[in-house]
Amino acid sequence: MTQHTRRDFIKRAVLGAAGVTLSGLTMSCSKPSKRSPNIVVIFVDDMGYGDMTRTGHPTIKTPNLDRMANEGVIMTQFYSANPVCSPSRAALLTGRWPIRNGVVKVFFPYHNVGLPKNEITLADLLKTKDYATGCIGKWHLGHKKEYLPTSRGFDYYYGIPYSNDMNNERRGDPPIPVMRNEKIVEQPANQDLLTKNYTKEAIQFIERSKDKPFFLYLAHTMPHVPLHVSDDYRDTSKRGLYGDVIEEIDWSVGQILDTLKDLKLDDNTFVAFTSDNGPWKIMKQNGGSAGLLRGYKATTWEGGMREPFIAKFPGRIPANTVTTEVGTTMDLFVTCLKLAGLEPPADRTIDGHDMMAVLQGKEKSQTKKIYYYFDDKLNAIRVGRYKLHFRKSPGDFTWQDCDPYELYDLLTDPSEKYDLAAEKPEIVKQLIKEAEDFKAEIENKNENRDLIDALMNRG
Repeated sequence: MTQHTRRDFIKRAVLGAAGVTLSGLTMSCSKPSKRSPNIVVIFVDDMGYGDMTRTGHPTIKTPNLDRMANEGVIMTQFYSANPVCSPSRAALLTGRWPIRNGVVKVFFPYHNVGLPKNEITLADLLKTKDYATGCIGKWHLGHKKEYLPTSRGFDYYYGIPYSNDMNNERRGDPPIPVMRNEKIVEQPANQDLLTKNYTKEAIQFIERSKDKPFFLYLAHTMPHVPLHVSDDYRDTSKRGLYGDVIEEIDWSVGQILDTLKDLKLDDNTFVAFTSDNGPWKIMKQNGGSAGLLRGYKATTWEGGMREPFIAKFPGRIPANTVTTEVGTTMDLFVTCLKLAGLEPPADRTIDGHDMMAVLQGKEKSQTKKIYYYFDDKLNAIRVGRYKLHFRKSPGDFTWQDCDPYELYDLLTDPSEKYDLAAEKPEIVKQLIKEAEDFKAEIENKNENRDLIDALMNRG
């Protein structure tokens, strides 16, 4: 799809969502409304549910995340769409479960594919409202030119194109590159300085975009392994290297918040902070903590997909609040569009919902179901308070076979300790039906089946 054709395609999708046609457009003479709000999404890599002071970590200090929570809202039941990197990012930027958008596995340097070109990103849509769009940090949705951020709606990109451990010489991987737009500017990357350099680049993007609405997607590489930290934060945390890394990310959050205040942009900026999936388990002390949750990255237990989440928007979101309503990164996609005065594309299924009223404490969540996929397999489903696990998952390193199902009440048992399947056979039956219906829906219409098949066959 050429750039011109892609722009026309996005425009048609936006107009379709607004209920108008290209031929039916008319100019409005009404007074211009208040400037659209700025949007900042901070998306860290492999941070656990329990890795902040506010979620109970006893030795990691996160004063800036605490400050953000004091000025906004924490969601205690917020989910990434997948327990690994590329699928979770694809869902955030498209508002669609990975099984719909085609990104069901992690991309490696040997892959020549990326997020399908027929998928419309949040940045694509915000640009139709004249937003400046910047992606800083880890991309991981395709490293070929046609899949890079600058081809997916972002005006500017600075960061690494995939995970910071993808430099396996035996596999033929090149040294980790740092890119500015479409050019490599450093190789191998000095990973000790990634968090600092991302922060510097993010601040510069805000400063040069301050006179128009902007969307900043700040996707930190850390705390993905191998862990790296600058000299300023090395050996400063009681938690060791992992704690050093989280505390430097916390510093980065503070720098972004301070910049917004200094430029008098704070009152008109929505800021969200979350993680792409749960913490590493197999890395021992180099991985984080899922707190009271069972599981970790690459599993479909709660610890693999339930993430820390904080949002703030002065005057729009009440300060120092906590909500137990359910949300997902796909809800974040729709929420950001609505804040910008846009509707989601009408030509495809969008799985997210506007959650601004939820964050304000005014409404219950519209997100009633969570689908826990690993690769292209549905491993578990949550409907309301109940979660049903199916048989063994290839991604769960220490999974024990269900016999044949395990059922948990996540409101009373978020740690998934007490199997209720034998006690509640009707609930099991209901959730099996919900899962079968969803799988049938996906199999009946999936425009990205070719990518799914290619990724699964490549391994």
